Amino acid sequence: MKTVCLYFKVHQPYRLRDYRLHDIDIDHCYEDVTADKELINTMAEECYLPTNNILLKDLLEQDGKFCITFSMSGLVIELLQRYRPDVIESFQKLAATGHVEFLAETYYHSLASLHSQSEFKRQVNMHTRLIQQTFKLTPAVFRNTEVIHNNSIAQTVASLGYKAILCEGLSGILQGRTSNRLYYPGGGNNIILLLRNSALSDDIAFRFNDTQWNEHPLMADKFAQWLHNHTGGTEVINLYLDYETFGIHKHRDTGVLEFLRALPTEVLAHRGFNFSTPSRAISMYSPSDTYDAPETVSWQGHPTGSALCWENVMQNNTLKKIYSIESMVHETGCATSLDTWGRLQAADYFYYMADNHTPTHYERYYYPFATAYEVFKNYTNLVADFEISLIKKTVINKRESQFAKIM
Repeated sequence: MKTVCLYFKVHQPYRLRDYRLHDIDIDHCYEDVTADKELINTMAEECYLPTNNILLKDLLEQDGKFCITFSMSGLVIELLQRYRPDVIESFQKLAATGHVEFLAETYYHSLASLHSQSEFKRQVNMHTRLIQQTFKLTPAVFRNTEVIHNNSIAQTVASLGYKAILCEGLSGILQGRTSNRLYYPGGGNNIILLLRNSALSDDIAFRFNDTQWNEHPLMADKFAQWLHNHTGGTEVINLYLDYETFGIHKHRDTGVLEFLRALPTEVLAHRGFNFSTPSRAISMYSPSDTYDAPETVSWQGHPTGSALCWENVMQNNTLKKIYSIESMVHETGCATSLDTWGRLQAADYFYYMADNHTPTHYERYYYPFATAYEVFKNYTNLVADFEISLIKKTVINKRESQFAKIM
């Protein structure tokens, strides 16, 4: 029996407002509340609610034969709780079927795994608590921001008690081996790796509505046949894509929602195939080989999987700055400052600074910056103000402490 794991990444960051030099040390409001609300409403109406309704019908009709997995950031859950609690309820209905798994990840969709192990652990634990509180489920499998992975991160995730990690199946590491099996990471760690099948995932996420693609139009029966054609060493086919593929990146008039509605029936038409959550998959199969990643890899940026989309000068400077103030944030003892610092770590802001980043249609509409350099300048201004506020709070705390000693 071969199994298919269907994963959806659900994430939105807070939108940062246009913050100028003259705002520093004057205005401490960083987020564009209007843009946040408009964007979440668009996501809810065009993607989250219609797609959740389709999946709920599929889950109920298949009666346990179909299952799905979500990776939802803490930020998107916060935004939905604030502006669209009806969407949270629709995800809770999916969770209540018993055929949905939620992955653990960094609460703020951050790059902390590359810059601060203590902050990384804090965010992962925060996120797991939020999933438990919101959906009454405890994550057992981890997915890092943008599927960033290396052997060291795998060791840290294992130390937190997770059973498996979803990461990218890269040909340069696989060296001719299939991504459709379970692996152990390098370094002698026994945590299990589930590898994303990038070709099949991207057929839906990127090529679905490409009229120049020689496989266009992509119908559910055709895609299911491609899955069925995987024989030999295939055990687990991991399909992982942005949830916004359905209705946002691919508008509903492309037929992408109808594709999703029909996919479970077409896949299950082959008696040798079923669907699994990642936890079920790792209970069905055992790794027999190693996926060794001593260097950091990701699904973003360079075709080889190198995390190059996080490595230009602007990104390096801002990443170093935001993580350099970690101790200062904690010294303030201010929960609001800690949360603000976490929100400013969202990987989206650094991704928008990538030299080759071209804003998508909805990014242009909800994000007031046309170039990577404008994003960099705006973010630098915000962090400068935030650092000044931290310094002031630290000074006040020290004065109060000294006064208390005198008294």
